[in-house]
Amino acid sequence: MPALQSPWFAPHVIVYMFAYALLGAATVMAIYLLFIKKKPATDDEMDITDNLVYVGLSFMTLGMLMGALWAKEAWGHYWAWDPKETWAAVTWFAYLAYVHFRRSRPHHLRPALYMLIVSFLLLQMCWWGINYLPAAMGSSVHTYNLG
Repeated sequence: MPALQSPWFAPHVIVYMFAYALLGAATVMAIYLLFIKKKPATDDEMDITDNLVYVGLSFMTLGMLMGALWAKEAWGHYWAWDPKETWAAVTWFAYLAYVHFRRSRPHHLRPALYMLIVSFLLLQMCWWGINYLPAAMGSSVHTYNLG
C-alpha cells in the first residue's frame, strides 16, 4: 500500500511503541501500589510512576504529531476522526487528565492510580479494540489488507 511507503511510517510506529511500553510500566506500578503493596505509596514510588507517565505521554504526543504529518502526506489531511484517531485522542486526554489530577491533588494517590489503570484500558481499546468495532471495519484508514 502506498501510504505505508512513507518515511513517517516507521518513526510513528516506533515512537508509539515506546509510549505504550512506558505507559504500560506506569500501569504495572499502579497495580502494584494499589493491590500488591501493603503500605501506602511513597513519594519516590509515585515520582517513578509520574515520570513514566510524563515520558510516555510525551512519546504519545510525538507519535500523534508524526501520525498527523504522515496522514497529511498520505491522505491530504492531518486528522480525519477515524476510529483509531478518535480513540488515540481519548487516550491522550485520559493521560493528560491524570497529569492534571496529580499536579492539582498530589496527595490523592488512590484515585490517581485508578485513573492510570482506566487510561491504560483506553489505550488497549485504541491499540486492539478498534479492530473489533463495526465502525472501523472497512472504513478505517488504519486497517490494512496486507495479504
